Amino acid sequence: MSISLSSLILLPIWINMAQIQQGGPDEKEKTTALKDLLSRIDLDELMKKDEPPLDFPDTLEGFEYAFNEKGQLRHIKTGEPFVFNYREDLHRWNQKRYEALGEVDATESEPKSFIFMSEDALTNPQKLMVLIHGSGVVRAGQWARRLIINEDLDSGTQIPFIKRAVAEGYGVIVLNPNENYIEVEKPKIHVQSSSDSSDEPAEKRERKDKVSKETKKRRDFYEKYRNPQREKEMMQLYIRMIQREADVKNKVTAVALTDSVHNVWHQEAGKTIREWMRENCCNWVSSSEPLDTSVESMLPDCPRVSAGTDRHELTSWKSFPSIFKFFTEASEAKTSSLKPAVTRRSHRIKHEEL
Repeated sequence: MSISLSSLILLPIWINMAQIQQGGPDEKEKTTALKDLLSRIDLDELMKKDEPPLDFPDTLEGFEYAFNEKGQLRHIKTGEPFVFNYREDLHRWNQKRYEALGEVDATESEPKSFIFMSEDALTNPQKLMVLIHGSGVVRAGQWARRLIINEDLDSGTQIPFIKRAVAEGYGVIVLNPNENYIEVEKPKIHVQSSSDSSDEPAEKRERKDKVSKETKKRRDFYEKYRNPQREKEMMQLYIRMIQREADVKNKVTAVALTDSVHNVWHQEAGKTIREWMRENCCNWVSSSEPLDTSVESMLPDCPRVSAGTDRHELTSWKSFPSIFKFFTEASEAKTSSLKPAVTRRSHRIKHEEL
């Protein structure tokens, strides 16, 4: 049996129940009856009583939001960021609206990027490794073009990481974060010529059109001479991004960084993010110290250890064995229900252990 009561009715029930509890033993039966009544109240139905229907749009335009040229989600009319508390005192409805917005997928005409995944990336029940390269010209699956060209694929690409991850039972996703926009040709704006005036004689209009065409031809020739690689006028359309802090903190066991140039202050990372990073991240930085030697940091983000090389582009390759050891320890700690602090690498690790 499901009973739905308004808050106005529920409040007197609690008051009466408190008064009854102050009474003698004779009131115990009434107290038991009230407890039984309250235990059968459907709180979900109670919350839904004055709630609007959960009927939300399935497009960003329907929510009146769009991504600007910087890839930021903003309200179409006000230009403000997303507002969670759209309706006051309706937390459940606001949460459902938020979830519905998060489910909106890219439209056919919206700019898109791509990633690489192993066959079991979305179905592996145990562990998943996500590989993210640094900023710059590198693309998905690359660490450093200089190493690929001048050294070899092992040191310059993510191939060794992918092979070992698959061998150790990981699902693998290779992200492509440097492809943040696509380039498309700018639409040509046709300006109506003043020579189209019907008041002018046809001979005069033809003469003006001829001069205009010759001027445009000279201008195009000069532009092509000045910049021969640029055949067309291009514009950038940014690919929208998604931020899911809660999902990352709940599902990610460990994060290995290699000579990362991130800054928790510039990126406005909150206290909870900084604490999570200190407990779950480790940054192998370029240093002349032996591999895994603790390196002092001025920023309160995550432990820093030496990558065993002072060359930035080699840090991922040189710290390769340590990173997998770090992941193994973090995974075992989580499986054993130990505190996340045991995965920290702020202490010095002897190189011989590797």
